[in-house]
Amino acid sequence: MRYINTSNFDHQQNDKIGILLTNLGTPDEPTPKALKRYLKQFLSDPRVVEVPRLLWWLILNGVILQFRPRRSAKAYATVFTEQGSPLLFHTQAQRDAVAAQLQQDGLNDVVVEFAMRYGNPGFDSVLEKMFAQGVRKLIVLPLYPQYSASTSASTFDELARNFMRRRWLPDLRFVSHYPDYAPFIAAAADKIRQHWQQHGKADKLILSYHGIPKRYLLNGDPYHCECYKTSRLIAEQLGLSKEEYLTTFQSRFGREEWLKPYTDETLKALPAQGVKSVQIFCPGFSADCLETIEEIGEENKEYFLHAGGQRYEYISALNAEPQHIDALCQLIKDNLHGWHVTQDSQRAARASDLNREKYGD
Repeated sequence: MRYINTSNFDHQQNDKIGILLTNLGTPDEPTPKALKRYLKQFLSDPRVVEVPRLLWWLILNGVILQFRPRRSAKAYATVFTEQGSPLLFHTQAQRDAVAAQLQQDGLNDVVVEFAMRYGNPGFDSVLEKMFAQGVRKLIVLPLYPQYSASTSASTFDELARNFMRRRWLPDLRFVSHYPDYAPFIAAAADKIRQHWQQHGKADKLILSYHGIPKRYLLNGDPYHCECYKTSRLIAEQLGLSKEEYLTTFQSRFGREEWLKPYTDETLKALPAQGVKSVQIFCPGFSADCLETIEEIGEENKEYFLHAGGQRYEYISALNAEPQHIDALCQLIKDNLHGWHVTQDSQRAARASDLNREKYGD
């Protein structure tokens, strides 16, 4: 096996700590060709679709990739801006803000980058860039507050695939989830509270999360429980009773049963129950994307208003807002414990070892 080597390595160079933020990914452009490429990578991941590989290969290549890219391209075209994909530019902004905050806090030996699990920038190119800059200790922070095998574990799989080909592996810390992390909960609650201050409260607050097949829950995936835990903690921060909020699940795909209650069916039913105004926040999405802007912001709004609802408001994701960045930086610093070494001491230690090798004690 040919390994990825470290070229032009200088034994006296400074070791650095790397922070890698990751998210799901996005097509390069809202075209059928780009969507086909993106969907093929995404839906070929066995963590995402747990179906026998041969059967799924036939379904994916013979049916889904023949029709879905064109439909998906139309949806993506409604959310792409001059900056490109919302998920991409929001994640870039998060990376920039985290880097600036950590530097302001005196962490000058830290390299902050971001990568997408599917699409660009991919893990291989980003990790190569980080290691070329001297990163020898790495914290990987998938921006999924709630753990699922289809997101957090898939991210680890991709990281492991890269590491399996490397000669020199960094020290690694992997943040698999943070559904009850107090600064994150506070940031989410404050975002909702700010919206209330500007627009007032609605009859019901809906906390909507991306769905997964119910089968994954029955097989032991903790995602469902962690979503409900996040919802409960946000509601407690806001002083809401159980009757004032709901937890729902969106974005289901295929015919099998997914986590319930479904967001769309809930919104269609609420007006008949006397709920005429709703506000929706998505605590599982760290950045706005197709699923929040188009699916929640537009598609589900139509369902609710058509069913007799009168007022519908989507509360945007935390994105790169200061309190969210503060929460992410605090989470990173919690995981940096014990890794602070001054650059001068690193150089001195390396030079000393090098001299011993050349000249003896």
